[in-house]
Amino acid sequence: MQRYRNRRLDVLRASSRRWLVLAALICALAGCGGQQLEGQVSNAAGTIASIQNKGSDTIVNLALAWVEAYTAAYPQVSISVTGGGSGTGIAAMINGTVDIANASREMKEEEYQAARANGIEPIEHVVAQDAIAVVVHPDNPVDQLTLQQVSDIYTGRITNWLQVGGEDRPIVLLSRESNSGTYVYFLENVVRLGKESDLLLSPDTLLMPSSEGIGAEVRQNRNAIGYDGLGYVTHEEKMLAIARDDAGPYVLPSASSVNDGTYAIARPLYMYTAGEPTGAVASFIQWVLTEGQVQVDDLGFVPLQ
Repeated sequence: MQRYRNRRLDVLRASSRRWLVLAALICALAGCGGQQLEGQVSNAAGTIASIQNKGSDTIVNLALAWVEAYTAAYPQVSISVTGGGSGTGIAAMINGTVDIANASREMKEEEYQAARANGIEPIEHVVAQDAIAVVVHPDNPVDQLTLQQVSDIYTGRITNWLQVGGEDRPIVLLSRESNSGTYVYFLENVVRLGKESDLLLSPDTLLMPSSEGIGAEVRQNRNAIGYDGLGYVTHEEKMLAIARDDAGPYVLPSASSVNDGTYAIARPLYMYTAGEPTGAVASFIQWVLTEGQVQVDDLGFVPLQ
């Protein structure tokens, strides 16, 4: 009798296992629990993966918009986004504390060397384009500057708006802090005009912790000049037309002037990963490069062509 009961239990357990497998197959075919990412398996809480994303303050609002749209389609994925600057994000990627580093500049050679010393080969992903707008108070009569004039202003050679066709007012310089990728790009490509140089911003420059801080100061200070990613400029700031040299043309920043190459201060925006991304990280980046370009346009940046 005991042997019969044991055989009966074995039959029931085997039958139960077959039903569980069949139920799982039916659920997978029916798409139970929302969209699935290829090659991923849900855990008991229903979350497939957690992605840590950190870095550029220029990109942070765009990254948040991406996450909102992406997790609506893929609720099994949890994505955390924080700013802190391009350098901060890249350092975190090198140290292995984030999956994706957002950057508004290219990685530096010393950063690549630090990554390789940690056994990491960084992979660069261009995710959007951006123009850096030079902005002033709307009441400032100056409408245009050459790159050389902008350089001379930020290095302290030009200190009064009268010297560039404006009113007799002192120029108040605003800049991002040095851990910002926007700061690095502006220093190397505008202040130093893309040349090997040791030029630095004037010590009188006010360093602002965020793009919003620059915009807020420009809006209230008629003497101020600042620079910011195109997606952060509001209608309460005046963008200056920029020329590469005295011969012109003077061009305002826009998606079209970035795409046709006529605006002088434009750059790619990046995500960096520690090696080729896989799994949920790879799926997210692929989405950013395709469907996610809608958010790029919506937030005032320039989509990839």
